[in-house]
Amino acid sequence: MDADEQEICLYLKGFPGQFIGLTEITRRAGGKSRYREDENWAVPVLNRLVERGFVESDSTGHYRLKAKARDKEKTKWVSPQIRKILEKSGKDFGEAIKVDDPTEIE
Repeated sequence: MDADEQEICLYLKGFPGQFIGLTEITRRAGGKSRYREDENWAVPVLNRLVERGFVESDSTGHYRLKAKARDKEKTKWVSPQIRKILEKSGKDFGEAIKVDDPTEIE
């Protein structure tokens, strides 16, 4: 990644999951002086980032960083002692924590 690509990625990192317009990226990512020199400096850089798969665009020409795939199978235990107790019981408590409707808890 060159310096321009890093600047754009760093700027887009500040808005996770949100699409940002091309003019906003060109104004803010490179600074005022860069925008005054060339208003379309970010277009080829964004095209390269889209081709490489770092950035995605929508149909209106807005861009955002691609979200990293989260490991859904990974579980986090409150403590190792509780994990041992639940594993010794032999029962499956995987579905016990899922709550679809928050009003059902009461």
